[in-house]
Amino acid sequence: MAMSERAASLSGWFAEDGTHRFPLRVYYEDTDAGGIVYHANYLRFAERARTEMLTLMGFRQKEMAEGSGDVTGVSFAVRRLTIDFDAPAKLEDTLEVETRIVDIRGASFAVAQVIRRDGRVLARADLQLVTINRAGRAVRLPDPVKAAMETLHDKQSSSPLA
Repeated sequence: MAMSERAASLSGWFAEDGTHRFPLRVYYEDTDAGGIVYHANYLRFAERARTEMLTLMGFRQKEMAEGSGDVTGVSFAVRRLTIDFDAPAKLEDTLEVETRIVDIRGASFAVAQVIRRDGRVLARADLQLVTINRAGRAVRLPDPVKAAMETLHDKQSSSPLA
């Protein structure tokens, strides 16, 4: 397997409907003393999936923030987050985080994320993220990012997230 193929597999993949899918395994460090995933770690899992989705879209967050590439001097901050927990994940579970772009605005976008084990929903998160510049002020989504998100959103809007 070539290095670029390995890197791509670490980032998950896009399903035909445009949903990003990111697999992960639950490690000991993710759990409490009872072997159950600590609630805050679901946010980490969701963050990793969003980061890898952007990577597959061609936007590396470090390069965007530092200003090396087509999109410079911006990053994304969580403005709003709601999460519902339906069932616990446990040590050594293999999970999949599904991410969909549900809304795109001038400076912000919204995503819906579902964390599953063997198809069973464990947690659902809805987030609004805002684009900020180096000074921490809201700025418009860069055109290349917005265009890539709109392409995914168009694919995703025809298929509901269960």
